[in-house]
Amino acid sequence: MKATAIILARGGSKGLPGKNTATVGGRPCIAWTIEAAMNARTVDRVVVSTDDVAAKQIAGLMGAEVVDRPPELAGDTARVDDAARHAFGAIGEPAGPVVILYANVPVRPDDLIDRGVTLLARTGCDSVQSYAPVGKHHPWWTVRLGEGGVVRAWEGEVLNHGVFRRQDLPPACVPDGGLIVCSPDALMLRLGVPDGPHAFFGVDRRGVVTGEGEVIDIDSKIDQIVADAILRERAVHANR
Repeated sequence: MKATAIILARGGSKGLPGKNTATVGGRPCIAWTIEAAMNARTVDRVVVSTDDVAAKQIAGLMGAEVVDRPPELAGDTARVDDAARHAFGAIGEPAGPVVILYANVPVRPDDLIDRGVTLLARTGCDSVQSYAPVGKHHPWWTVRLGEGGVVRAWEGEVLNHGVFRRQDLPPACVPDGGLIVCSPDALMLRLGVPDGPHAFFGVDRRGVVTGEGEVIDIDSKIDQIVADAILRERAVHANR
């Protein structure tokens, strides 16, 4: 059963205003995500939920459906799942998995959406999220800086858990913003999970792993510069 992709593109952003429609790699940022959803073999419907006029125009030109995101779901405190539920309800709650994508992620692996949808369909789990290895930013290397710059372990008494070589750290991953896939029942909170920001992930939560730098989630100017460089380099290699 094919999935429905819902792309979330809130107009406001304090960290980087206009990031969803800013030019990245020679195109509006949101265009990369719309294209990724349309190219996924497991997706047959692409919907953009936004309150931004420019994002609506781009989505329409690319052939995506547009759902007007109401002001109460477009503020700084609006939850992702509330916006996704609104859009899902607005298009009639179609059957099949729901792929939630962020418009400010122009860089993701070509097969990421299909990997997530396939895992959810194969296992019957409630949700799938993409994760990236934390690398040198491992939680074991997190510290507390006290008065006078005194360094203390974040937890326990042993600084860095006694590990000082990156290759000796146990594997750890962090959500990278590249992908969320949910069953309709999980998204619509029909599984009896206690209310909370992550209730829409359901009970059986799975993950797919991306490589270092394979997903770029733009939250700052530096992120935008990195994404732009990666996309332009890809274009150069593709034209050779």
